[in-house]
Amino acid sequence: MKKILLSIMAFSTCLGINAQNFSDDFESYTVGSYLGPQSAEWRTWSATGEGTTEDTKITDLQANSGTNSVYYSSTSTNGGPQDCVLDFINTHTTGVFTFQADFYVNTGKTAYFNFQANATIGNLYAMDVNMDNGNLQMQNSGELKLSTTYPQATWFTMTVECNLTTKIWELKMNGVSAGKWLNTVNSLRYVDIYPIMNSQFYVDNVSYTYAPYTVTNLNAAAADLNMGGNIATQVTTPKLKVVNAGTTTITSFTATLNYNGNNYPLPVTGISLASLSSTEIAFPSVTLTAGSNLAVATISNVNGATDDVPSDDMSSRMVNPVVPALGKMVVGEEGTGTWCQWCPRGAVNMDRFENDYSQFWAGIAVHNGDPMTNTTYDSGMSFSSFPSSKVDRVGAGIDPSTMTTPFFTRLQVAPTAFIEVGATYNSTTRELNVSGDFNFQSAATSNYKAAFVITEDGVTGTTGYSQSNAYAGGSNGIMGGFELLSNPVPASLMHYDHVARDIQPAFGGFTGSFPTTVASGDVLAVNHTFTLPANWNSDSLHIIVMLIAPNGQIDNAGKATIAEAVTNGFVAGTSTSGSGAGIAEIDQIDATFQLYPNPASSNVNMTFNLKQDSKVELSVLDLSGKVLANRAYGNMNGASTIQYNSSELAQGIYLVEVAINGEKMTRRLVIQ
Repeated sequence: MKKILLSIMAFSTCLGINAQNFSDDFESYTVGSYLGPQSAEWRTWSATGEGTTEDTKITDLQANSGTNSVYYSSTSTNGGPQDCVLDFINTHTTGVFTFQADFYVNTGKTAYFNFQANATIGNLYAMDVNMDNGNLQMQNSGELKLSTTYPQATWFTMTVECNLTTKIWELKMNGVSAGKWLNTVNSLRYVDIYPIMNSQFYVDNVSYTYAPYTVTNLNAAAADLNMGGNIATQVTTPKLKVVNAGTTTITSFTATLNYNGNNYPLPVTGISLASLSSTEIAFPSVTLTAGSNLAVATISNVNGATDDVPSDDMSSRMVNPVVPALGKMVVGEEGTGTWCQWCPRGAVNMDRFENDYSQFWAGIAVHNGDPMTNTTYDSGMSFSSFPSSKVDRVGAGIDPSTMTTPFFTRLQVAPTAFIEVGATYNSTTRELNVSGDFNFQSAATSNYKAAFVITEDGVTGTTGYSQSNAYAGGSNGIMGGFELLSNPVPASLMHYDHVARDIQPAFGGFTGSFPTTVASGDVLAVNHTFTLPANWNSDSLHIIVMLIAPNGQIDNAGKATIAEAVTNGFVAGTSTSGSGAGIAEIDQIDATFQLYPNPASSNVNMTFNLKQDSKVELSVLDLSGKVLANRAYGNMNGASTIQYNSSELAQGIYLVEVAINGEKMTRRLVIQ
């Protein structure tokens, strides 16, 4: 049965809708027949495919109520051919529009739908909703707005409430809020249900409602609570977007974050937030903990008073962070080029991963057909479309906007070896000696290989550096500011990050990196020497050392700036992929500084050789740089061992810093 109810309150040069309601439970349709010819509201994307394979059929194999629903599936790489559209009758740009539907997604399969913003279908997307193997993502113009989960092979109700006036959208799963966000496109005309590749899903009880929204006098609305990450042990800075949903300018308020049993109050003063504008505030840093915890941000004391609409003062997110495998770093390699009009999407997503997950992520932009191309790297990746990406070189190329799921999947795979990057650098000769220190956690063979990569941020140039830009003008959606730039973007306005400058000694790694048999617990170092070209900015370079598995996938990686690598200290290698001539020793200690056992539990030993009588100091830090312990050992000389009681450290990764007469070396310590 389907119902439509319109209450028309006013007419002017255009129709004013006061309230609008629609529902369809598919019970009035004939099972086995196409939906389009039986409905005045449902159509296909082409508007001519009703009653064809572009349409969907009524089924009684699954239903959340009654006996009927509709079914979507696809095995095509490009999805489809089904592509069904529900017309909202009017293009809504203000008021509160609420869409709701019941979904049943088969285990291991996908589902997808989107909201179209205006009457010209395909012209502008207001939201993309992707469901894949239990993970649900709300995206707008390639930007991830919300990520949550859904039950597989079980009916669930999804509600998307869109306040088009305040621009605050909210997702509810089975009636429970999964989060709010400020949406970029606030116009709605259609919902489009389209099965992408590997889709198998049912839809039932589709409905929408519309009502006007009245802006009150004093109202601060909590919109988008972003915890700043989704990985356990990650130190993040949670942020909250606050909207002035009233007419009175807001000059002060108090925001309070409650997470993992702790309150983080934040008084905000000295602002001037105009009606229907927004601001973003940052809470004190928190450490994400394993397990499911509700994070709640609340607004109070608005202009020293209670605002008019307490119901929108709270924004919450269920935080159930991914638990990373110890010592794991994931590599994302992106195919791009200045000639590629869609490649700004790749740049925006690479920057997003670097910003959100830099502790666990090494991003490499592999250029094609432009002055930044490294031919060895480009031919090795062999991307067939641009932008494209691979995560740890697993599988075929994927769109950079879809790297989140494979990133989290790979992050949970235990690495064969932990990797620490060390170096010495001579700024006069520009000789960079790199060491990859591989602490093997499981047995390996000589079929594993080490590869050394140099990337650079902030690369600029003139000829060939203008960026082709399909997002100019905003007709293809919002894309990290590229929608505000021209096509092409002039070279003078462009700087390129994560640029793959070199990969050595070969794309597939160094044959002979390791012995024929490597036992768990072995610590082996591999070295390579670079001579940096004069036009590379040494302060903007990253060194990435990769462990490549026999199947060609990247098993693990280590990442450091030159300064960080020099602080870590160079470790003389058991094998060298390039010339090792001129490798210098640290002034006070040699290259044998090691931690064992690593991983450790109750105690850890530090061994090193001192060339002379030296003052020794030990510090243990977390990954945010906070000092957890500090010990002074006085003067020592020769071969020395320090034992540290690590029993009070929680499971995770820490930094052990040894200072010899003020000269420091750092190693990573894993506590299990």
